[in-house]
Amino acid sequence: MHQDCTSGKEPRRVPRGEKRREEIAAVAERVFLERGFAETTMQTIATQAGASKETLYRHFGSKEGLFSEIMRSRAMRFTGSSDGEFHIHGHPEQALFDFGLTFLKLIFKDESLALYRLVVAETPRAPELGRIFYEQGPKRVLHRLAHYLESETARGRLACGNPDLAAKLFLGAIIANHHMIELFNGPKERLTVQAQSEHAREAVCMFLAKYGVQPAP
Repeated sequence: MHQDCTSGKEPRRVPRGEKRREEIAAVAERVFLERGFAETTMQTIATQAGASKETLYRHFGSKEGLFSEIMRSRAMRFTGSSDGEFHIHGHPEQALFDFGLTFLKLIFKDESLALYRLVVAETPRAPELGRIFYEQGPKRVLHRLAHYLESETARGRLACGNPDLAAKLFLGAIIANHHMIELFNGPKERLTVQAQSEHAREAVCMFLAKYGVQPAP
């Protein structure tokens, strides 16, 4: 006989798979920022996420693996891409401006600064944390930019004999001293939207003065 299951409350649906993974990572990010990496345990995260410690290990493998997932998720949110990469295409003048302005805005985000402070403070006690942060963040950005510069050089629109060095120099020009000002002085010293755009444009002009290809006379 068919059993009527429509009466009473609907059974609670527990998110699973990728959605549950993202939920746990979001809780872990908050706990890391509140307590620090070294003082946070997998059990603490599991308790606050309403999960078992075994579930965390099954999804992420280790605390370092969980932090790596947080960095991957942040990259996806910051770049708006499913792979977490900054995508660069088009003519160098406009492409570098768009890329530089996006990156400049990224370092002004409060959540970016909070994570950076966490990594700087915790890396002496947990060197693996610094490695994960660099590989998931700055290293990927540099790699993507260097690849673009190499491609544009091959197309004859740039003259970057050493794309890796050129990428580092461009990012350095974009960041300038603004990252340090943000870390120590906060929003009161923050560039306006117009000033950010002007800064990115000047950095591109300076870069193209060195690596741009001059039109034939």
